Amino acid sequence: MPPSQRPFLRVQDLVWLLLFATLIVVASLMVNWGTIPAPGPLVRPLLIALFVVKVFEARLGTILAIVIELALCFGVIWDSGQITSSFYLLPLLPVISAATSFGLRGTVYSTLAACGVNLCWLVFLKIEEHRALAEGGTYAVIDRDQYPELVLKLLWFPLVGFLTYQLAKVSREKTLTLEATAKQLADTNQSLQEAQAEVRRSERLVALGQLTAGLAHELRNPLGTMKSSAELLGRHVARENEIAKEMAGYIATEVDRTNSLITRFLDFARPQHLRLAPGDITGLLDSVIARFERESTAAKSVSVYKNYSPDVPRVSFDAELLERALLNLVVNAAQASPSGAVVTVKTKAVETGTGPGVEIAVIDRGSGIEQKHLENIFNPFFTTKSDGVGLGLAIVSKIIDEHGGQIAVESAPGEGSVFRVFLPAMKD
Repeated sequence: MPPSQRPFLRVQDLVWLLLFATLIVVASLMVNWGTIPAPGPLVRPLLIALFVVKVFEARLGTILAIVIELALCFGVIWDSGQITSSFYLLPLLPVISAATSFGLRGTVYSTLAACGVNLCWLVFLKIEEHRALAEGGTYAVIDRDQYPELVLKLLWFPLVGFLTYQLAKVSREKTLTLEATAKQLADTNQSLQEAQAEVRRSERLVALGQLTAGLAHELRNPLGTMKSSAELLGRHVARENEIAKEMAGYIATEVDRTNSLITRFLDFARPQHLRLAPGDITGLLDSVIARFERESTAAKSVSVYKNYSPDVPRVSFDAELLERALLNLVVNAAQASPSGAVVTVKTKAVETGTGPGVEIAVIDRGSGIEQKHLENIFNPFFTTKSDGVGLGLAIVSKIIDEHGGQIAVESAPGEGSVFRVFLPAMKD
């Protein structure tokens, strides 16, 4: 949590308040009972300052807080008996902070600093000894048998620091493990949701395909009868009855248009029998672009830029069906682009969880697709065009699926669209 979002008062702050208050009260009692000598006047303010630093340690920054804590501990020990101070364990606070925040190196540095806070008084004793000898007075000394006790006091710092480091290390490792597990679960959940959505879409497509196939079969016979009747009517109606002849022509034309629409329905519903063969995807794309420039009216207003990668692997595909699918994507991109725009067809080698393959991207800088429509863009009968049927991208998606590939779209209104087709590489 960022420091600015942390609550002003936390439960641990109350614990610190209780601990420091107890420390001050117990020290005062020990002074009254004669257990320890009376500390100097700075001890209580310094302890209060140390409490404030511990409370605001996260806001100050751990390094700055540790430096300030060491300085305050130095002041407390200096004003409470120096080498004989009862507060000699107080520098454990910055040692523990460093061990939990910076690992082994921080633990070593802070431990050496904490030991230095206590050992520096030996230097002061030597200075006092030399001054007292010069003035002929008395001075404090540490007897030989007191050095083991001093060593035992100092051993607390590396002991507590190392144990804290070990516990913090285990905690950090568990945290990293839990974070990795949580990320893996999130990725798995996302993949599961995508798989479920794909299964639902496939089920809808199967049901819709069956319905479409049955409906198309039932419509073909009466449409054939209507067209035959319209043609017969047109041949036998009197020449002077222009309206009747015109109506017969309209009927025949609309029947042809309806038959064409039914054919598209059947193309969507009918199982595709792929004739897979190894091929060069670059050559297929060249054929797609040449056919687009030759047949599509949209080719008059836009140009196609080829951006092929030379190291794409070979793939196995049905040339007729895949050409049809890719041509549909190029035509859609051209229709969505303004006059004079450029449609880019790009290939590159990619590596996915299912293995290596080729990515074909059809990129335009046209009107784009609204975010709310992206989820349904490959569903049958969904279209944003006023004269569209909504089967073009559904058929493209079906062809790509049957090739074992995937298709995805990235788009934003006013910025254009990118349709990405992934096809798996041939296996050795």
